[in-house]
Amino acid sequence: MIIAMNRDLTKGNMLRNMISFSIPYVIAFFLQTFYGLADLYVVGRFNDPMTVDAVSIGSQAMHMVTVILIGLTMGITVSVSHAIGAGRSKDTSGIIGNAVVIFSITAAVITALSLLLRKPFLSLLQTPAEAYEGTLDYITVCFAGIPFITAFNVVSSIFRGMGNSRSPLYFVAVSGVLNVGLDLLFVGGMDMGARGAALATVIAQGVSVVISVIMLRKSLACMSEPVTIERTDLRPSSSIIGKILRIGAPIALQDGFIQVAFLIITVFANMRGYESSTAVGIVEKVISIAFLINSAVLSSISAIAAQNNGAGLHENSRKALRYGLIICIVYGILVNMFVQIFCPQIISLFAAGDETVHLLGESYLRSYITDCIFAGIHFCFSGYFTAYDKSWISFLHNSISAVCVRIPLSYIASIMYKNTLFPMGMAAPIGSLVSIVICVIAYLSIRSRQKKAERLS
Repeated sequence: MIIAMNRDLTKGNMLRNMISFSIPYVIAFFLQTFYGLADLYVVGRFNDPMTVDAVSIGSQAMHMVTVILIGLTMGITVSVSHAIGAGRSKDTSGIIGNAVVIFSITAAVITALSLLLRKPFLSLLQTPAEAYEGTLDYITVCFAGIPFITAFNVVSSIFRGMGNSRSPLYFVAVSGVLNVGLDLLFVGGMDMGARGAALATVIAQGVSVVISVIMLRKSLACMSEPVTIERTDLRPSSSIIGKILRIGAPIALQDGFIQVAFLIITVFANMRGYESSTAVGIVEKVISIAFLINSAVLSSISAIAAQNNGAGLHENSRKALRYGLIICIVYGILVNMFVQIFCPQIISLFAAGDETVHLLGESYLRSYITDCIFAGIHFCFSGYFTAYDKSWISFLHNSISAVCVRIPLSYIASIMYKNTLFPMGMAAPIGSLVSIVICVIAYLSIRSRQKKAERLS
């Protein structure tokens, strides 16, 4: 069964490949996002708004760490995809071995720095005094679990590079169910508050890692050319490490920069009081779910285009990009309509007992959700650029968007509009429009060079 799920993404209908690859990816990402949502929901049912604020702020910090790691592991996915697309599946052992070395060091460094700097980090965020202790408890436990997050995302990136997006879904499903059960036990039954929610998440992630490593070994052994990891594969290779970092580092920097921008925006909200802080934290969770389709399509384009790039089938890569754009635009319009209609009910799931938080959250969500339409477009281009070893373009457009648009507009809106968060939410879609313009210019430039190379050949 496992070997059947490893797919050759250079063959067949590209739209069918994208859909079959994306659906498990979306569900897996939803369940992974569900960790934070489950924490927020259960804590909201058994604790006061200050504890909810603690979990929302803490989970934002953890989300930043997670997306940076996912960005770095994209280098593994693309490297494995290139090897398989070019018919060099045995090279996978060297890629995996070097990935283990790189990310073992990365996990150790990030864990140590996170635990060391957690208090200055919370002070920098202007964490409300009422929520400070709970937030500190939450991030201390979660930061200690960073090695589990790292290991899971490394294994998942390998599977996706092999064209297998289903296995990570199964791992996260087990972890998600366990997380909810432990939330109810630690938070509801044992009254452990924010610390209990964090402990539930870390334990669930640890179980997921154990299962995923066992299944990866079996999957590699069942490939048409069985792959085994030897000690020699753990020897650092400058070419392999260079490629992984060349692809993954710009994405990690880009995602990290975006999260820093979000955290700066959170600071603006925190400065207005815990009501605004809680509202922003809730909406960020909702947005993270709404953007799952866009993230899945980005990764699908990266995996599909990378395999086709390795095989020299560039028209298939362009088809994947076109299909991805259509999917994201249609989805963005539909989800925007849904949220506008059911916005009060969505916010009530997390802020049923506080009218001020509810009103602020609703105003922020109504404007922010429009970004789902525009962000999907530059997500698709970012996936394509990554597959062609040009992830620096994604870093460029996201950095310009954040520094020149999102952060300054959010700050101005937070100062000028004291009774609503609607203008702050508009900074995101405006920033995405800037990204789209840069992406289109970059794509046309790349396509022009490709056409010239095709004529010369």
